[in-house]
Amino acid sequence: MSHLILVRHGQSEWNLENRFTGWVDVDLAPKGKLEACKSGELIKEQKFKIDYFFTSYQKRAINTLKLILNTLRIKDIETIKAWQLNERHYGALTGLNKDEMKKTYGEKKIHEFRRSWNTAPDPLNKNNPYHPINIETYKDVPLENIPDTESLKDTYERVLPYFKKEIQNKLENNKNVLVAAHGNSIRAICKFLFNLDEKKIPLLEIPTGNPLMIVFNSKNEITKCNYLDQERAKDLIAF
Repeated sequence: MSHLILVRHGQSEWNLENRFTGWVDVDLAPKGKLEACKSGELIKEQKFKIDYFFTSYQKRAINTLKLILNTLRIKDIETIKAWQLNERHYGALTGLNKDEMKKTYGEKKIHEFRRSWNTAPDPLNKNNPYHPINIETYKDVPLENIPDTESLKDTYERVLPYFKKEIQNKLENNKNVLVAAHGNSIRAICKFLFNLDEKKIPLLEIPTGNPLMIVFNSKNEITKCNYLDQERAKDLIAF
């Protein structure tokens, strides 16, 4: 038996401001830090050892993981950072207020940008300070792998090979894994694990700072799946 715990970072500063964030490296808001600590408490209650800890290159996910580890009283543990687990890139929408963009493009179009499978916003100009090539965090990422914009499909095709290569094999070897990442990178993992089609995946909501625990049996089949904070649980269309 193995466990996979997926945690979307706690509320970020730009979540609070209702802005499209994507690859911009913003930190946690005060509420997000509390959510991360609560995640740690909920995970602690499960009373099993976690063998591997993964996160993205983005500080809101990294700091969520740090707060979880602090709550678990785990020190001097290796954490694995992967840009492949980054949030989806929102292209030219990056930094803009979601409600204001609904007025500009219409609510239906913004929903399509946010939730459709293969619709990407216009590319972000490379001279824009929010473009990843202008953000120090990504200096080690090969230029050919840095996007100008992404659809959910693009994000899936970035996340899935990494998940299969670096995480799935650990689960198959009965190891327990925690991944602190982002709404869309977690959505991509869930699409694969639950074999969701392109119509169902946009309906899957991933709440901030609420660990999603997935239990696998010895045949690597999912036997249980639930959010640990039931009061803040979203409907799981997957299981």
